[in-house]
Amino acid sequence: MAATRAANLVERAMGHSHEADIHTDISSYNNEFGTETGEKIRAATWKGKNDVGIVEMPKPRVVDPGDVIVKVTGSTICGSDLHLYHGVIPQLQKGDVLGHECCGVVESTGPNATRFKPGQRVVVSFPIACGSCRRCKAQLYSQCEKTNENSITNAMYGKRTAGIFGYSHFTGGFAGGQAEYLRVPHGDVNLLPIPDGVPDEKALYLSDVVATSWHCVVDTGVNEGDIVAVWGGGPIGQMAVEFAFYHKASRVILIDGGDGGWRLDFVKQRVPKVETLDYTKLKRGESVSRRLQEMTDHSLDVCLECVGGEYAKGWAHFLEQMVGAETDTSELLNEMITAVRPFGRIGITGVYAGYTNHFNIGAIMQTGVRLIGNGQAPVQKYWQGLMELIEKGEIDPLHMVSHRLKLEDIDKVYEMFNARKGVQKVFLETRHSKPPAPESPALTTL
Repeated sequence: MAATRAANLVERAMGHSHEADIHTDISSYNNEFGTETGEKIRAATWKGKNDVGIVEMPKPRVVDPGDVIVKVTGSTICGSDLHLYHGVIPQLQKGDVLGHECCGVVESTGPNATRFKPGQRVVVSFPIACGSCRRCKAQLYSQCEKTNENSITNAMYGKRTAGIFGYSHFTGGFAGGQAEYLRVPHGDVNLLPIPDGVPDEKALYLSDVVATSWHCVVDTGVNEGDIVAVWGGGPIGQMAVEFAFYHKASRVILIDGGDGGWRLDFVKQRVPKVETLDYTKLKRGESVSRRLQEMTDHSLDVCLECVGGEYAKGWAHFLEQMVGAETDTSELLNEMITAVRPFGRIGITGVYAGYTNHFNIGAIMQTGVRLIGNGQAPVQKYWQGLMELIEKGEIDPLHMVSHRLKLEDIDKVYEMFNARKGVQKVFLETRHSKPPAPESPALTTL
């Protein structure tokens, strides 16, 4: 795994021992499961590179006083889950339970979890916040200082990040939501009630994609009249397009390719006024940057990165990632730096894990480009307001949902999602799910 090799080089350079640093995280991960009742559940686990499957394991139990046990009624796959699937996120281990987006029904609570009662419908935030540290009090929930004790993360980034469900021991080693039950630490902070009028198929995506896309747009600063370009036509990119228009952008251009144009067509059908650019159809010698400069008369105000650093386009970055010389490619960032107008803004929402080469830092300095790392979205800051917009019908997460599938078909679902063509966002039902809402896709049997 290229990213793991690169991360190990970083660890050695910083004088940290991989084995010593993660033992606490592994212990806390294993302690999520109890054997008191003997009840078993089904969950999706990582088995190795490009290999995911369903296993049986003990049902999670209350471990800490603030815990809430949620009976999962819906989950999904995120584009960032593919980084795990490909094995490029550091400290992912075989047997780790995947998934950071889910909703469900409260089954039981710890003595200090007082906000919710059994039977309440809730959506789960993907970053795990304590609610009481300096960062949480400043509404920077995804940078919580208390929920991720991994010292490698702290050493690499110079500061702590919050724990994340189902996203390796690098982010705390918490079991994920692609399962029939989930233990939610600090439940009062990391759960949001779902109103009766909002179906699971709409509420679920407040876990991540809706809040992340919203944060990408508002944190980067899309203003009325701006011309905006979005890299990546997946669910995050699609919702970023919609939210850019919601914030009164004058034009939005979506860049994607490699799937025969399926994703661009999917988004265009739902957002007809978006302009599209398929980078695979450019003429020989023509670049994305040059095409965007022509399309906007060198007046592109904002670039939003919704892809991630894993996907190399050229041979140099491909080989450097293969040998562990870098974890991420800078190609898309360089396209944005040269495409955006002087003193324009670039927001990075796609996942970048570590280090990159050949980065055009001179152009940032010389042209005044504002490079903004959006960070993992502080979901809890936005989700109440976004839920209200969903209730009012002002935003509709179902625009991006193409399939309803079964959790037990998770291996095939990952294969479909990895192939990209024909699948945008999915709703994964469990044995606890209600029948599909009238406006949602019907169940597809694989």
